[in-house]
Amino acid sequence: MPNMTLSLPPELHKEMLKHTEIKWSDLVRQIFEKKIKELHWIDMLLEKSELTEEDAEIIGHKIKHEMRKRFS
Repeated sequence: MPNMTLSLPPELHKEMLKHTEIKWSDLVRQIFEKKIKELHWIDMLLEKSELTEEDAEIIGHKIKHEMRKRFS
């Protein structure tokens, strides 16, 4: 299995060392797997989409505008 090296802020690493009961590499692996599944799902949706990038941008701006109105 390939290895990966991550850089962590010292204070985060210090806190992680306090919790030796947690297998940090397993936790990170699960997070990566979840994100990959989400990306595959998004890719499948986009394969069937007929929207252009311009359409998506317009929709995104409309959503942001409505959210600003609602939560302001």
